[in-house]
Order: sequence, then C-alpha cells, then structure tokens
Amino acid sequence: MNTVMITGCSSGFGLETARHFLDQGWSVVATMRKPDTSLLPVSDRLRLVPLDLTDGHSIAQAVEAAGPIDALVNNAGVGWLSAFEGTPDDTVRRIFETNTFGTFEMIRAVLPQMRAKGAGVIVNVSSSVTLKPLPLLSVYTAGKAALNAYTECLALELAPLGIRARLVLPGQAPATRFGANARALMTEADETPEAYTPFVAQVMSDFQANSTKEATHPEDVVQAVWRAVTDPDCPLHLPAGSDAEALAA
Repeated sequence: MNTVMITGCSSGFGLETARHFLDQGWSVVATMRKPDTSLLPVSDRLRLVPLDLTDGHSIAQAVEAAGPIDALVNNAGVGWLSAFEGTPDDTVRRIFETNTFGTFEMIRAVLPQMRAKGAGVIVNVSSSVTLKPLPLLSVYTAGKAALNAYTECLALELAPLGIRARLVLPGQAPATRFGANARALMTEADETPEAYTPFVAQVMSDFQANSTKEATHPEDVVQAVWRAVTDPDCPLHLPAGSDAEALAA
C-alpha cells in the first residue's frame, strides 16, 4: 500500500487532497499545527501528525513519526497582502520560513529514505501568482517564485536517483481559508504608510470582486496533485484551475 505525507491538512487544498488519497486506497500521513480528528478521523490508513514548518525540530519529529513514505506533498503555506514598504521584517521572514525554507527542510528530511530505495515523489504546491505580477503580493510571490526555481533545479538533481519533483500552481480559490488567514495576518502586522491607502483600497476591492468568480476549486488542485504523484510522465509544472491555466498559456 502506498503512503503519502501531506502538509497543511487543516483546511482547503490539503484537507481535500488527504481525503482524495484516502478514497483512492492510499495510506495518508496528514500534518497540522494542531491535529484535529473532527476534520480527518484517524483510521488504520490515516495518521495525524503535528507540524510547525518554522521549527526544524518539529519537522524532524514529523518525518520520523511518518516513517516510510512514497510521496511528499508540500501544501502548507501562509498568505500575505500588503505593500512591501508596510511589511515588517519579521513578517517577511515568517512568510519565507513557512512557504519556502520550511518546504526545503521537509524535503531534506525525506530525501535520505527516498534515495535509499531509489524511488519517491515530491510535489510542491506553489501559486499562479508567480506567473503574473500582482500588487500587494511581492513578499508572498517572492517566496513562491523561489520555491518554483528550487523545484525546477531539484527535479534535475533527483531524476537520476529515481525521484520525481513536480510543481502544482493553483489559481485564486476563495472557497479555502487561505485568503482569510492572509487578511488576518495583514491586520496584525501591516505598517503601510497612509500614502498607499487609496491604491490599497482599490486593489483590495478588485480582489474582493474577483473572489466571487472562484476560478479555482479545491478539486482542481486535488486532481493536479494526484496526477503529479501518480503519473510519471506528467509535466514539471501543473497549473490548477481555469485562471491558472490561462496564465500558464
């Protein structure tokens, strides 16, 4: 029986991806900051593991608890919406620690076991914002763009070892909790000067108007991740959602 480890399973893409792999007969190791059995009831094919991507010790413990895995899906991430000038240094570091460096460390932790058996799949969930620049997303986009470049190089390094690395690029999905979390973080830490206020208000209004279109559904991302894990011949980049596919084209 194949086993997949998925980060960020408390909501949205991660939660639905875990459910899909379970439905397909896989064993799933689902990580959350605070495991919640009401979201994913533990069974003989499902384990919930606590994970804080900003803590190297937590990453090591989670991978050790997971045991042998066939695929790693790095889905966990945190959003941010603000003009760069109003983004505090500690927030910049928090975004990169979670979205970029935490993913690096997860991969470093699982590579020895994959290399030993000469097989494995690593799927990094990035974002379609890396395909088109948008205002107020400079820090978030920079972290995801770094993840893209890293994965492209990693795929070349790992192919001779029998390990695949792939990228999934979701579009805008307002049905998930991601946007709300980003706005909550912005409210906590934003230090944007007043000169930006009219522009920020207009951009946020535009984002809100576009959010009702819901161009990307969680199922789009689930199917892209599933293909990345199970199809050895799939492309390196897998846009997920009609908006992401249009940007990629």
